Amino acid sequence: MRKRVFSLMLAATMVGMTLAGCSTAGKPQDSDSASKTLDVWLAPLDDDTKNNWDSLLTEWEEEHDCDVNITVIPWDKYQETYTTAMSSGEIPDVGYMYNEMFPTFIEAGAVVDMSEYITDEDRAEYKYLDNGNIMGGQYGWPIVTGVPFILYYNVDILNELGEEPPETWDDFVRICQKATQDTDGDGQIDQYGYAVGMNTSDIGPVQILNAYYYSVLWQNGSNIYNDDLKSVAFANEAGVEAMTWMKDLTQYMNPDFMSYSWSEAFSTIFGTGKAAFGVNRSSQTDETTYAEAYPDLNWDYVTSLKNVDYGTFGATDSLTLMSAAEDKDLAMDFIKYVTSAEFMEQYHAKCPGAALTETESYVGDPKMERIYTEDKDKWHGIQVGPCSSDILTQLAADLQGIMTGELTVEEGLAEAEEYSNNLLNEYWAEQG
Repeated sequence: MRKRVFSLMLAATMVGMTLAGCSTAGKPQDSDSASKTLDVWLAPLDDDTKNNWDSLLTEWEEEHDCDVNITVIPWDKYQETYTTAMSSGEIPDVGYMYNEMFPTFIEAGAVVDMSEYITDEDRAEYKYLDNGNIMGGQYGWPIVTGVPFILYYNVDILNELGEEPPETWDDFVRICQKATQDTDGDGQIDQYGYAVGMNTSDIGPVQILNAYYYSVLWQNGSNIYNDDLKSVAFANEAGVEAMTWMKDLTQYMNPDFMSYSWSEAFSTIFGTGKAAFGVNRSSQTDETTYAEAYPDLNWDYVTSLKNVDYGTFGATDSLTLMSAAEDKDLAMDFIKYVTSAEFMEQYHAKCPGAALTETESYVGDPKMERIYTEDKDKWHGIQVGPCSSDILTQLAADLQGIMTGELTVEEGLAEAEEYSNNLLNEYWAEQG
């Protein structure tokens, strides 16, 4: 329960606090000649984020008579830095958050709902704006998205089996079954339907949810939470069906799937031609990268399978308007500018990434472009809700127990559901 207690502490800290926002830099507030300052905290988005951004902000700074102070926070200290700053009242004007961070800071009143700043033109222009709608408000303005986990397939194996790329769950199971073979006649299976890695020792527990679980859950029409966020949905009928389907796939997986992370399974098993399918986080440059990494692999991909719906996980990180910002209109102007085609076309020319707007041109390998055009509605971020870190960690542990046979599907989901709903009951009771 420490997380919720801390959240309440942060909320109390906010009350009556005068915070330094977009103010004059080292000069009296009433000086007409004083230049304004905007403090912006970012994650390391590339090898030299501060200099890459600074070089593109000169005209905006001059136009708005505002100096932008960018601070890049290392990933290993990222959320800790924000929480520490919150307790001391030293948060920035504009922040950068990944989805799992939001509940604590929304509850504490540290981030502002940006709904009033959204225009009809914004809704038409920004492709992923809805991904920043979190817990009932537009608390995030997406800035880094794309690179969803997708299903890659071995073209040569499917051709040998006389199969087309799968579209549905039934297609996938049929091909997995046919592909799982002893190809050299020694009595041992050496080609698998599905290359999978569920070891989380070096990547964190929720990564297996990102890679494998969310897609199955969403494709069967379920979700993590119910719409009111007061209870979880993953153990409903559709959730049980999804988990059962996933468990049944183990007969077509490499039997040592608990020894690999998802990325290791992809490179070691799928990448070497030993499986019909593998899952990996996509990139706009896969065609170039894989030609070097897997020169003998003839591959293609399906962005998402479908059962009752499409769905696969694509992380969405967002800029946030912090409540500390003294000039919120200026901060919002900055947020819209750095996510616009004008800024991003220049930035993505240096550091490739998914186009955020309709008017920004795609930059990357042609083979991967359809992820961001015809398939852009087949992937999205996770549903954000209270206690998400604890809930997802428990769910990942129970998923591992189910996949290894230590728990039945019903036992594992019941355990995760009970734990999660108890947390949520306590959370909402504290909200009054």
